[in-house]
Amino acid sequence: MKTSLLLVPLSTLALLAGCAKHSTPGEAAASLPPATVRIATVQAETAPVITGVTGTIRPAQRATIAAKVMGTIQDLPVTLGQHVRAGDILARIAADEISTRVLQAQSQLNQARRDLDRERDLLAKGASTADMVKGLEDRFAMTQAMVREAEVMLGYTMIRAPFDGVVARKFAHAGDLAAPGMPLLEVEGTDAFQVEAGIPDSLVSGLSVGTTITVEVPAANATFSGNLAEVSSAADASARTVAVKIAVPAGTAVRSGQFARLQVPGESVRALLAPAAAVTSYGQMQRVFIAAGDRAELRLIKTGAAHGDRIEILAGLAEGERVVVSPPTGLREGQPLEVRP
Repeated sequence: MKTSLLLVPLSTLALLAGCAKHSTPGEAAASLPPATVRIATVQAETAPVITGVTGTIRPAQRATIAAKVMGTIQDLPVTLGQHVRAGDILARIAADEISTRVLQAQSQLNQARRDLDRERDLLAKGASTADMVKGLEDRFAMTQAMVREAEVMLGYTMIRAPFDGVVARKFAHAGDLAAPGMPLLEVEGTDAFQVEAGIPDSLVSGLSVGTTITVEVPAANATFSGNLAEVSSAADASARTVAVKIAVPAGTAVRSGQFARLQVPGESVRALLAPAAAVTSYGQMQRVFIAAGDRAELRLIKTGAAHGDRIEILAGLAEGERVVVSPPTGLREGQPLEVRP
């Protein structure tokens, strides 16, 4: 009797368990309202193999300002980051011996002028010779050149900005001893920038001045297409690279010294391309939604190089499949789709 009493509740539980229904995630998504999406077809096309190369943003104009004469730096009235205009004073060098040389040269010039004037008066009166006047004229011309030379040397004590720009680096301070060739400052232009990079010599043969190269500057959150402005005629024997410069479009918000990533095109191969906007990231995985009939289907994929607004698909998709472009937030696998043009 006790055994029969135990069997009744157990059979009841089994019956209840059999009658209970559990909906699957796909069934739950199918009950959601249709998501309005745009669809693009995955296509296989011939596209160049893209090689990533690192580079550095540099100003098109930059100059290292160095001393031309020896002397003590009397004043260095600029600071790092200060904007300067062409002709602004960047440094003053105290060189008293050059000032003294100017005074000496001017004194000799005055003496030569007086002697020449006197001798010309005597020649007019027949009391001198033409050879004497000619010799004094040569002496006068020589002392004029001495004055100009001394004045030019004195001008070197006042160092001015060669162009409009910004003070990027300071190598000296007021009170330091300056010597010919000693760097004092570095001035960089702010109007135009270039990307300087070393491209593998195996890729240079397919490039020429004017070739468009896609550049990404992560720190500035900027991506742009720049034209190849310069290509070196020689390769670096140690790195096996060729130096190039890519022009940065005017108005691009970049700074000197920033890291840049170049996408250099190589030989063309057959590649499977899909809109980059269709790819989303989930952790370290990449995924897309495809239109399977009138419902969304989730696929994990592996991508390659970017080709403008499209990206190469290495695995996970086949040619002709339709992917959802810019999938709406909350789109789930199995949810109905309403395709708009």
